[in-house]
Amino acid sequence: MREIITKTQHLYSGRIISLDLHDITLPDGETSIRERVIHPGAVAIVPLDGDGNVLLVRQYRLAADQIMLEIPAGTLKPGEDPAVCAVRELQEETGYRPGKLESLGGLFVAPGYTTEFIHLFFATDLIESRLAADADEFIEVKRVPLAQAIAWVMDGTLIDGKSVSGLLKVARKLGV
Repeated sequence: MREIITKTQHLYSGRIISLDLHDITLPDGETSIRERVIHPGAVAIVPLDGDGNVLLVRQYRLAADQIMLEIPAGTLKPGEDPAVCAVRELQEETGYRPGKLESLGGLFVAPGYTTEFIHLFFATDLIESRLAADADEFIEVKRVPLAQAIAWVMDGTLIDGKSVSGLLKVARKLGV
């Protein structure tokens, strides 16, 4: 079932992603073309405060052309440990660092065209500790009871894939 890359043409390199065009040989010997977006990977964190509230972030997302409600997240730096990135991103986006950070596994965003893999984490025992936000990010933090966040996942109010996955994993873990 593997596809064999026979030729690669590098089309674009940007600040975060790059794009390659591959000529491939299919398992049956036929040929085809694949486009692949190369992404360094990311982290996403479900932060739960002592009152059972999830810290979500509201921000405008150009690709979706809307303001979205999401769990905090960020892109990995080259060679960076995902747990280190998760702590940094949580501090930058919410002003808290986790007293306890637990891996929830991860997910490929869209394996049909991108290498992006998001490492999911569950953060508890939150401690105030703000880092400066990225200059190009305008974020509003919103505290929401976990049960409400799950209700928003189920009714389609919350539609960001990493958030849906992370919140459902935490809900299952906690029996919500």
